[in-house]
Amino acid sequence: MAIHYHCRHCGVKLGSIDSMSVQTEQLGFHKLNDAERQDMLMYDASGDLQVKAICEDCQESLERNPDYHQQDFLIH
Repeated sequence: MAIHYHCRHCGVKLGSIDSMSVQTEQLGFHKLNDAERQDMLMYDASGDLQVKAICEDCQESLERNPDYHQQDFLIH
């Protein structure tokens, strides 16, 4: 099983972690509430964990344009 990070706004792959090298508690997933877990974490058919995060480009765009928070997808 691996952990894959993708930007929730533009879909770009941010990186992957081999689960043999880290436990999910080390990543802080245990601190998420149920709603945050449902929104951010998903297991795919192969058993890998898909994590929705935010890339630097989208973060900068959202900071410059707060009205973009209403959009589901950003193109940069």
